[in-house]
Amino acid sequence: MIKKSVIVIGGGAAGFFAAINIAEQNPNLKVTILERGKEGLGKVKVSGGGRCNVTHAEFIPQELVQNYPRGEKELLGPFHQFMTGDTIDWFEKRGVELKIEDDGRMFPVSNSSQTIIDCFLNEAEKHQVEILYNHSVKALSQKGQTFKIETSQGDFLSDRVLIATGSNPKIWNILESLGHTISQPVPSLFTFNIKDKRIQDIPGVVAQNVEIRVLETNLWSEGPLLITHWGMSAPSILKLSAFGALELSKRNYNFQIEVNFIKQSFEDCFNTLKILKQDLAKKTVFKTTQFDLPKRLWHKLVLASNMDIETRWADLNKIQLETLANQLTKAIFKVDGKSTFKEEFVTAGGVNLKEINFKTFESKYVKGLYFAGEVIDVDAVTGGFNFQNAWTGAYIAAQNISK
Repeated sequence: MIKKSVIVIGGGAAGFFAAINIAEQNPNLKVTILERGKEGLGKVKVSGGGRCNVTHAEFIPQELVQNYPRGEKELLGPFHQFMTGDTIDWFEKRGVELKIEDDGRMFPVSNSSQTIIDCFLNEAEKHQVEILYNHSVKALSQKGQTFKIETSQGDFLSDRVLIATGSNPKIWNILESLGHTISQPVPSLFTFNIKDKRIQDIPGVVAQNVEIRVLETNLWSEGPLLITHWGMSAPSILKLSAFGALELSKRNYNFQIEVNFIKQSFEDCFNTLKILKQDLAKKTVFKTTQFDLPKRLWHKLVLASNMDIETRWADLNKIQLETLANQLTKAIFKVDGKSTFKEEFVTAGGVNLKEINFKTFESKYVKGLYFAGEVIDVDAVTGGFNFQNAWTGAYIAAQNISK
């Protein structure tokens, strides 16, 4: 008996996860992964600084979907089928124990992405998944119920195809030729380039809980803020970049942000400063850091408020108090460009979500064609959410392909 063939295009996280689950659920299928590179799982390797941020400890579907700027509505149903708890269970059954960190991110206990890579390679071998590297897909067509996949190393025929290539313009062009529409890809997770005296020479400083708004938009976020050599990063910035991906792209990454470093109103801050003027009268403002701010950041904001290092609290006039309150609660910074967040490049864009059946992750236009991961127009904030989308889509597609 000739085994029916399934081709998985893309040897990344979603591709391996899907291929293993297909082969495990139906040993009568011949499953082949076609990977264009000389090795796969590159994104897994660099994720989480080389530790692999497998998922996030959020166990309520309605809460989990809120981390997806694109895909929130569509992923609610799938997350009821396979989500965080199922991911943890899947890896633990295969000998990979995960741990939860304080911020909710989940990593292998080994703290090494190689643990996840080894798990995938071992499972693929165990279930006789064929992995073909250096196979770049050139064309995909369907005749009757059979797909023809043309690659740089020859042609393949298959009964079903799963696309798990991530953000791949060549594959998107192929999918357009099959009738799909592609939402224009733009960068999603990125940091902000800012040149400003107030953050110059203090890279590594973290303000733990800030609120940031993009002026002239409805975009805002809150959370930790990291000052870097080139500008600003950390969750508060990355959330803005994800939810504002399309808007910020339109502005060519030139815009202004307003940062509230202490999450207080201007009025409350001003009143507190007036009390400090009385209570700390003889002390210098520069040396008496307030509002739990990092000392180096406080120094910069004080100097930006028309004071010097010798200015005493008692000597502050109303204008100086107002200026300092503004720097603390309404500091305006000009963003001039973006930088990739570590090596974890994520894009918004991909196969239009209206063209996918989210009960099966099958194309509504091409029977037998399935999707998983970032090839579709779904992306998430940082913290393991993009991987969770990959696991969920891959698992549900695998269930339906293996029937």
